[in-house]
Amino acid sequence: MPALSRWFLRSALLYLPASLLLGFLRDWPPLASRPFAAAVGPVAVHLLTVGWVTQTIFGVAFWMFPRPARARTTGSASIGWFAFAALNTGILLRAAVEPAVSLGAGGWRGIALVIAAALHLAGCLAMVIVLWPRLEER
Repeated sequence: MPALSRWFLRSALLYLPASLLLGFLRDWPPLASRPFAAAVGPVAVHLLTVGWVTQTIFGVAFWMFPRPARARTTGSASIGWFAFAALNTGILLRAAVEPAVSLGAGGWRGIALVIAAALHLAGCLAMVIVLWPRLEER
């Protein structure tokens, strides 16, 4: 298994319990009626969908998609590592600032959410660039 796939999958395995823990804390009766619950709800969903699901898909796709016949490589490793870094930086940035935005704080935190979204988009586009050549007919 390529190193990039291992890193995507290991990261995904860290985000899964983190998202489930936040979801549990959000619904736990002593905390459910507090502003904390509203603030961590979107983070829990984001960690589950982008952190767990998307990274699992990217890791398995990079590992399992057929390699181009003309170049028996796994694809551009530097672009793949950029995708990994951009996606994870975006996830962590969003997880850090979204609770404050959910509670009404704005300013630079809103800009940070836009930057996090741009990092997600850049990471996803980078993975498209890496995986697209593997879909050519042989």
